Amino acid sequence: MTGGLSTHVLDTARGKPAAGVRLELFRVVGESRQKLLETTTNADGRTDAPLIERGQLKVGTYELTFYVAPYFAGFVTAAEPPFLDLVTLRFTVGDTGGHYHVPLVMTPWSYSTYRGS
Repeated sequence: MTGGLSTHVLDTARGKPAAGVRLELFRVVGESRQKLLETTTNADGRTDAPLIERGQLKVGTYELTFYVAPYFAGFVTAAEPPFLDLVTLRFTVGDTGGHYHVPLVMTPWSYSTYRGS
C-alpha cells in the first residue's frame, strides 16, 4: 500500500488543537504551483479527510500554506496583533510508500514542524 499525506495544527500558546485554520495544498513543478485543495482544520486541529489519500501521493515537491493570522486574531490584542500571517511549508516526497504527516506546531510568534508518520 502506498502512502498519503495528512496534517494537523497545534496551538501551543493555548495548549490545544487549532480549529478553523484555513490551509491550501500545492504541488510544485518547476516554477509553477498547482493548487490541489483548500480546506479548514476541524475541532481536533486536523482536516476531515487526508490531504492526499493513500495511493494518490506522487514523488515531488509540495507546499502547505496555513493562514494563521485570522486564527490568532481572536486571541491577541489590537495593541499586539499576530506576528505571523501565513506559514508556508515546502517539502519533498521521495518515497510514496510511506505516509507523510506534516504537523504545524505554532504560537502567535513562532512555529515548528517535522515529518511525522
